[in-house]
Amino acid sequence: MAKTGEADWTNALERARAFAPFLCRALDRQPELEALLAAGDGEGALQWARARGEHEDAGIALRRHRLGLATALAIGDLAGAFSLDRVMQELSEFADHALDKAIRAAIMDRTGDNCTDGMIALALGKQGARELNYSSDIDPILLYDPKTLPRREKDEAGEAAQRYARRIVNLLSENTAEGYVLRVDLRLRPASEISPPAVSVSSALTHYQGQALAWERAAFIRARAAAGDTAKGEAFLAEIAPFIWRQKLDFGAIEEIRALTQRIRADNEGSDTPGPGYDVKKGRGGIREIEFFAQTHQLIHGGRDPSLRLRGTRAALDALAEAERIDPEHARILGEGYDRLRMVEHRLQMVEDRQTHSLPPGEALDRVARLDGMADGAELVDELTRLTAQTGAIYDELIGQGSPAPYPQPKPEIRARTLDHMGFDDARALAQRIEDWRDGRYSSIRSPQALEAFDRLLPQLLDAIAHSDDPEHAVNRFQSIIERTQSAIELFRLLTAQPEMIERLVNALTLSSRIANTLARRPETLDVLLERQPIDFENTYAHTLEQLRERPERDDYEAKLDCIRQIVSEARFTLEISLLEAEHKPSRIASALSHVAEAAITAAVEAAQEEFARTHGRIDDSELMVLGLGRLGGGALSPASDLDMIYLFEGEYGAESDGERPLGATLYYNRLATRVNAALSVPTAQGALYEVDTRLRPQGNQGPLAVSIDAFAKYQKSSAWTWEHMALNRARVLAGSDEARAKVEQVIVQTQCKSRDPAVLRGDVLKMRGDMAEHKPPKGELDVKLLRGGLIDVEFLVHFIQLRDASKLGGENPKMLSPDFAEAIPALIELGLLERELWPAYDLLTDVLVASRLLAPDRQEPPPAAANVLARSCGCSSYAELLSNVADARACVVRHWAMNFEQSLEI
Repeated sequence: MAKTGEADWTNALERARAFAPFLCRALDRQPELEALLAAGDGEGALQWARARGEHEDAGIALRRHRLGLATALAIGDLAGAFSLDRVMQELSEFADHALDKAIRAAIMDRTGDNCTDGMIALALGKQGARELNYSSDIDPILLYDPKTLPRREKDEAGEAAQRYARRIVNLLSENTAEGYVLRVDLRLRPASEISPPAVSVSSALTHYQGQALAWERAAFIRARAAAGDTAKGEAFLAEIAPFIWRQKLDFGAIEEIRALTQRIRADNEGSDTPGPGYDVKKGRGGIREIEFFAQTHQLIHGGRDPSLRLRGTRAALDALAEAERIDPEHARILGEGYDRLRMVEHRLQMVEDRQTHSLPPGEALDRVARLDGMADGAELVDELTRLTAQTGAIYDELIGQGSPAPYPQPKPEIRARTLDHMGFDDARALAQRIEDWRDGRYSSIRSPQALEAFDRLLPQLLDAIAHSDDPEHAVNRFQSIIERTQSAIELFRLLTAQPEMIERLVNALTLSSRIANTLARRPETLDVLLERQPIDFENTYAHTLEQLRERPERDDYEAKLDCIRQIVSEARFTLEISLLEAEHKPSRIASALSHVAEAAITAAVEAAQEEFARTHGRIDDSELMVLGLGRLGGGALSPASDLDMIYLFEGEYGAESDGERPLGATLYYNRLATRVNAALSVPTAQGALYEVDTRLRPQGNQGPLAVSIDAFAKYQKSSAWTWEHMALNRARVLAGSDEARAKVEQVIVQTQCKSRDPAVLRGDVLKMRGDMAEHKPPKGELDVKLLRGGLIDVEFLVHFIQLRDASKLGGENPKMLSPDFAEAIPALIELGLLERELWPAYDLLTDVLVASRLLAPDRQEPPPAAANVLARSCGCSSYAELLSNVADARACVVRHWAMNFEQSLEI
């Protein structure tokens, strides 16, 4: 085997003539080319081959170009002058060029237009990866856009596209006196058993977004727009990207690839080990299994890590190792093995220019070996046996085949004694439960490799569970995960290799029932827990909305709602995990949770409007608006907050929609608002998102769900109670055009700045707070919302001052009327209406509220580990310090209450 940099052109030509009849004939037909190669001018030889492709007849030009290229690359390869990458790149570029030229020729023959508009060739497989082999076929998918496809006036777009497709295949594949260009296989197209050779873009989108098979995801990892209308091709690939790259860690990809591998191995009629009949592509440890190894890990992790979305096999293996997704030594073995197998594949195909991958018997095998520069076939077989033993073992480990050495496990009675010493209640029952897990009843622990990985994890996992606050619940919830997970081998290995992740998992299963229940019910959320991504607080709303606006795999209303639930649930879960681990200030998490909810509301309104308009049309110069109140309006949602919302609409209430079933404006927007409510709160396959509370709307539950802006303004001016005006102090427009927002904001400000009798206002506020204290007592020492001196008292105090003084001071400092207390309270302090000590008191109480909703949902003192996290998240070194600081904060609030209301509160 000559090595790159040690070019021996003479020896390469001799071997080609002696052992490769095809190359011998090709050299005889192209003496000028042979002369260039004999002189060692490889680049000149490639230029000569390209020049041969300038004939006016496209078929002749491409055949002559291909023969010259194949000859020059083969001799340069054998001489060691051209690397494997160079050979594959040149072959792939020629395939792209040939496809494009064939498309142009097909269209020109029919229309006279020298263009490729509306005809797309997607390259898959080795062409897509730019790894085409020496005598490969190509596997394009031909798509067309009926709107832009050139055709004769009498031709239908579909008819023209099929005509072009047949011409393209014939031009490239037909074997003439000049030879052939490329073998073309169109069977990778959508629903190939029933679909025509060229598929419309819209039909292909429908297929991949709702009907595609598992193997098609792997195939599209390497897809690219190779020829024809490449701009439309790239746009198509971008649109189906969510089908290929799923945002969650896709461990199920292993099951898909395992099933595909088993079918391939079962159908392979050749030898399982290198020797005559062994298939270097399909055989165990061969080219395809190395490609599948890389693609499987790309499918698992590529949805969340764009750096892994590479088409080339070697590049993908290197990226996976760099990202610590696979063992670097495995990446090296597989990468070097892949290169060598590809070189052997090329030697096999150079002999007679046949698409073969099998080692031939007898003297034919010796000729292949000698063409490669080896002594004989036995030497080649020995090399491949060693190579594929290593690559095959690595791949077997991935898909759970073979028989790994079992990890030593104690007998149940010994395990029971160990568990008893670790402090587990009913250790004997737990020992039997573990045996039940291991007996193969769950698919996630069924294969020998999965069982071995589970057994290795078990001691560390049990130790972490034993030291947790709630071992029994941790065991139950872990069992729910393995029950609901199809493949967990990579999860077990990941946890074993990174013990800190075991602690993270056990904390999630024990510190917060909300998070634990999510993990148990939806194990796919494990990737959020284990694959921690940095939180972009500055762009939470924009990033979430961008994701929500991406087209789901199935383009219908229910699919859009499921997409909203999935993305929003994952975003909320990510923030809750960050809160659980005390990574960020709780109030910052609360702000991000509000931005996620705002994005969800915007997306739900857009989806509901689009669906509603299909039947009822739209109303000109009119729109639905959403007003957020309470913690939603104030941008400070806790993990368990409801969404307090009011629906308004802009425009004439007497207007009518323009659809097939028109509705008057009031009925139209009330039905549309009901749709939005359902989109946010009614469970689907992905579960429910939020509890929506619309009782703050005009006339409460007795009033219509949506009212016009004018009716809203009239109600606030003439009929609203003081508490409703207080609620408006935390109102914020969440959905609506800039013009409509401005109208609603004007109504709010006018209401806030209304002149009021301070004594009457004070009486109303005190009565409302007294009634609330009587009917909604606090639930425990951590109920910082309802405890006297808590958040409700701060909110009543701030609202009182805002309404009392807005008419006089609102213009001097508009921030005093901000729905966000992080702006309003400092503004009131600056105006001298509150003392500076109130802000840190309110800030601490907010942090405690947000964190306790996750860690102490019953408002009582949580178990020790959860109490510790709660204290740390609020900036305290211990739970005792946290309680002391809360007491000081409440005392501060009580002092402010007494100063403003002349009323003493007991705390």
